[in-house]
Amino acid sequence: MKEIEIYKTSDNQTEIEVVFDNDTVWLSQKQLALLFQNTIPNVNMHIKNIYKEKELEQSRTIKKSLIVQQEGKRKVKREVELYNLDVIISVGYRVKSKQGTQFRQWATQRLKDYLVKGYAINEKRLKETQTQFGELKQAVALLGKVVAAKDITGNEAQGLFKVLNDFTAALDILDQYDHQTLKIRKSKSKEVFRISYKEAKKAIAGLKNKFGGSALFGSEKDKSFISSLESIYQTFDGKDVYASIEEKAAHLLYFVVKNHSFVDGNKRIAAFLFVWFLERNQLLYHRDKKVIDDNALVALTLMIAESNPDDMRMMIKVIVNLINNKQ
Repeated sequence: MKEIEIYKTSDNQTEIEVVFDNDTVWLSQKQLALLFQNTIPNVNMHIKNIYKEKELEQSRTIKKSLIVQQEGKRKVKREVELYNLDVIISVGYRVKSKQGTQFRQWATQRLKDYLVKGYAINEKRLKETQTQFGELKQAVALLGKVVAAKDITGNEAQGLFKVLNDFTAALDILDQYDHQTLKIRKSKSKEVFRISYKEAKKAIAGLKNKFGGSALFGSEKDKSFISSLESIYQTFDGKDVYASIEEKAAHLLYFVVKNHSFVDGNKRIAAFLFVWFLERNQLLYHRDKKVIDDNALVALTLMIAESNPDDMRMMIKVIVNLINNKQ
């Protein structure tokens, strides 16, 4: 917590820049002289006596700081000694200044305000950190579930590891997790392409030929595929529910996998449409590399297939952060 506030005396004749740091306030000798309407040599004498008489411990009540101060017509950066509230109060008693009492009351109240504010910020950060760890644990548990339920090939195992590794990097919890929260950040990408049922079916037909033209591949069981496409463009109060292209892509992959709209090929179709959608919106590549490589995409698709509906929010965050982490 390092803040600077302006303190005004009750007569509004004096203004002082006060540094709040390490749960106390700090003033220089020059500022103390101004506050107590005294001379700098006199303030210096009192401070020396305070330390000489061991009223206060010097190492805990003094610190050096670079400040910019006006010297004539120039602004000069100099290292000065700053003294905390304990010293300020002690000097105030010695010079018998009413200003000292007023300043102590003001500073104490402001420190209380900062402590409450700091507690609220720390409590929020702790909750966010707990959420991050919870989501990472969910992802790890889901990886274990996929491994236990499937005969995993070497490439799929590599993909699962990459998803976890990239997701952990996106969370940034290894050494500075409390400086970043996992959230879907605002996208700067502009929508170039809107996926339609007609175009999607045409694309799936092309994919069907690639897999041998099976009559069952891409054959719709019900109307849920149309519903999946419509869902990514749903609006509320005139605004898209899924604001960014990345969110739309993540939900497209999730919905197509989970809705099992086709008799055969659900996961392959979902992965293909996800890649196709990103490519058409100019988001598939970053610096000539795919934002999500093939093995990682296979792993994500398997994770979605094995996940519970309660994991949906976590899965969407994983996908979006993997894309954004490469932008």
